[in-house]
Amino acid sequence: MTGSAHSRTAASRYRERVPLVAAAVCPHPPLLVPEVAGAAAPELDDLRAACDTAVTRLLAAAPEVVVLVGDGPVTGWIRPPATGSLQPWGVDLDVPLDPAQPDRGAVLPLSLTVGAWLLARHGAAAPPAAVQVAADTDPTAVRDLGAQVVAQRAALLVLGDGSACRGEKSPGYQDPRAEPYDSMVAAALAGADADALLGLDAAVSAELKVAGRAPWQVLAAAARATGGDWRGELHYDAAPYGVAYFVATWEPA
Repeated sequence: MTGSAHSRTAASRYRERVPLVAAAVCPHPPLLVPEVAGAAAPELDDLRAACDTAVTRLLAAAPEVVVLVGDGPVTGWIRPPATGSLQPWGVDLDVPLDPAQPDRGAVLPLSLTVGAWLLARHGAAAPPAAVQVAADTDPTAVRDLGAQVVAQRAALLVLGDGSACRGEKSPGYQDPRAEPYDSMVAAALAGADADALLGLDAAVSAELKVAGRAPWQVLAAAARATGGDWRGELHYDAAPYGVAYFVATWEPA
């Protein structure tokens, strides 16, 4: 179940707000999964290693729940059982949100499928939940979601790609606005700058084919709802296929 009804159920489950303990930001290209990349897998070894570092740091905070946040066709909560598939990218591989609940259940979008795959690599002990955020989600709804995910010792694994317009061979072709936009996002992630992320323009983000705008804003809203100071660290910032990928961690200062 997704959408507003599921969101209301999730809101009641997460009504007691305890500070967010950590967050990790990773991209979600299907090529991150070696079985999908095939012979090209070594091309993203550095990105894969950065994601592993970020997830390791996330889990070291000993969260009681890990909430995955990524873009999807609608906005709402997804709870296990839920499963994503990499069949559209040529690999017969199913990825359950919670390996302990392998029934197919709800369908995960690509972003949350890759997030679940990253968590599974580390054998996360904390139970997972997931939020998908549609690209056209308005700022008020994004802030509401950010407040909801501040749960009992919650950690966020936020999945989002930057612009897809970094070169003539990129999915969105070349756009001179792309590199300045991505530089701004990289600086905001490195500096744990919630205001900068919340200020990202939805229309410009859509024109640059940015998949991470709404998920990053959920992170920013969650950090703001938790309060206190945050420190960020940027582990990766590159556009290997004309798409900007960022890996970062946020922790309480």
